[in-house]
Amino acid sequence: MSFPSPVQIREANAHLAALHGRVTDLEQKLEDSEKTVREQAESLIRKDEQLRAATQEITETKDREISFLHEKLCHSEESIHKLNQTIKEKDSLIRQLQHRCQLLDNICKSRPLLDGMLAQIAEAERMGPVSDLGKPITNNLFTDGESNCSPSRLSNHKDFSLSEDDSDDQELDGVVFGTTV
Repeated sequence: MSFPSPVQIREANAHLAALHGRVTDLEQKLEDSEKTVREQAESLIRKDEQLRAATQEITETKDREISFLHEKLCHSEESIHKLNQTIKEKDSLIRQLQHRCQLLDNICKSRPLLDGMLAQIAEAERMGPVSDLGKPITNNLFTDGESNCSPSRLSNHKDFSLSEDDSDDQELDGVVFGTTV
């Protein structure tokens, strides 16, 4: 067996020293890399916790807002229901008032005819009762002795006139129709 020469031993020692330096350098880089990875992992864990807290806060805010909006929606639907009920009541009232208006229009259209009929009735009453063979009629159908349609009562009544001239001259200020609202 031959022994290595001193030059080979020196070269081997130099090579081992360089290799040892390289291993030490790599171990230091590994330690630094592990420290960096640990710091990054801890940073990621902190960021993850912050993001979870932010997400939880956003979720709670969203749930509160949804609850508020749901309550507001319920109040709005209740208001809509009340307003629809009010509209139905107002529509019913409008139909009633339209019917009454139509009745008043019909009454106003019939007024000239009524005035003519009242004038004829008044003229017939002015003529007096018909006597039977010259005897006055004593058996009167009216218990108070006078007709409800007597000319004096008709001419004093504010709601009716006996001629069309009276309807042109009189204003309807004193006339009150029997409607209630």
